[in-house]
Amino acid sequence: MSRIGRKPVPVPEAVTVEIAPGNIAVKGPKGELTQVLSQEMSIEQGEGVVTVARPTDRGEHRALHGLTRSLIANMVEGVTDGFEKRLEIQGVGYRAALKGRNLELALGYSHPVSIEAPEGIEFEVPQPTEIIVRGIDKQLVGQVAADIRKRRKPEPYKGKGIRYKGEQVLRKVGKRA
Repeated sequence: MSRIGRKPVPVPEAVTVEIAPGNIAVKGPKGELTQVLSQEMSIEQGEGVVTVARPTDRGEHRALHGLTRSLIANMVEGVTDGFEKRLEIQGVGYRAALKGRNLELALGYSHPVSIEAPEGIEFEVPQPTEIIVRGIDKQLVGQVAADIRKRRKPEPYKGKGIRYKGEQVLRKVGKRA
């Protein structure tokens, strides 16, 4: 069976990659990540690159090929640089504060909303209206940021709520007299 379509992932010298059938482990200066991958994809390690190849040119193999390659690339980037998501809070009285490792939000409810930092995630609050979520796992960073945003989504009339930095919220006109 010939391997079709090769996509290399550059690997810096500070990163070590261990490949096992259906599994990959990436270690770097910021930590270690492991991922279960499809055994249909052929993953080979060369000098400074990890190459992913697919067995056929069928649609599902092409999709799995791109997914596998991007998962490995995100793991390499995560253990070298890490990932971060920035959130901003808009609204009178809405603010965030750190309580140890956890995040405490005042979002207009009758009680403060507390969010525990999962393993591998750290919060930073440079200003009371800005939250930074950092970690080495891209999926986990995005999921935690989405969970924080879900606590008070930006509403379309006044724009109050938690949004991603730079996110545009479509505004509605509201009632007219």
